[in-house]
Amino acid sequence: MSENETETGAAPGEEIRSNTVLAARREDIELTTEDGLTLVGELALPADSDPVATLVMFHPLPTHGGFMDSHVYRKAALRLPALADLAVLRFNTRGTSSPRGTSEGSFDEGVGERYDVEAALRFAVERGLPEIWAVGWSFGTELTLKYVSQPENAKLVRGAVLISPPLHRAEDADLRRWAETGLPLVVIVPEHDDYLQPPEARERFALVPQAQVIEFEGSKHLLVGEKHVKRALETMAAAALGLESVDLPTEVPAGLEG
Repeated sequence: MSENETETGAAPGEEIRSNTVLAARREDIELTTEDGLTLVGELALPADSDPVATLVMFHPLPTHGGFMDSHVYRKAALRLPALADLAVLRFNTRGTSSPRGTSEGSFDEGVGERYDVEAALRFAVERGLPEIWAVGWSFGTELTLKYVSQPENAKLVRGAVLISPPLHRAEDADLRRWAETGLPLVVIVPEHDDYLQPPEARERFALVPQAQVIEFEGSKHLLVGEKHVKRALETMAAAALGLESVDLPTEVPAGLEG
């Protein structure tokens, strides 16, 4: 979110925009890692019901501006509890700052972040959140492939959605390990991605027989533009809900205004 962008409530029938806030229970949370750090985050839940599934989100590279409020994740938290009955857990990995605060520690090139992944999944389990799906975007896809695939973590989740995977830190061994879990893997690959475009992505992810590679036509790595954001949110929701597809509304439904 840019400094001058303010989140706003909306009236029924209004167009859902980037800063629209829909109804939810929002809770500031803290995660404690095995190596003793406190990470800050937020848990967003449906306003008047229990969630039917959960998204645990791992953000893009913090040294390039990634954090828990990276725009697709912020919009997921603002919309999906109301529109899809999903719990959305976002947090800042070690050393990362956002308006929510700064997580302890310092960026560790995706190494120490394994403890951040474990802490987020453990929090979701301990809170009794249902049907946990990992969602990684860019750097977050590397954390997902490397660490959610570890046997002790894989047993906690139902699957994962990857957005714009660069496959820099994640290697073929990580892909093979994910394949061995048998867990679903939905892979969103922008047509004009800066790092990994659809033809190469299909070749690399062939190591995971259950992977579904979805090309986002006309989009780039950061998925700028409401049509790309909406499609990404629909893809996440469909995966977590076990549906073939989800069509999210473009206007605020009655009773769901923030």
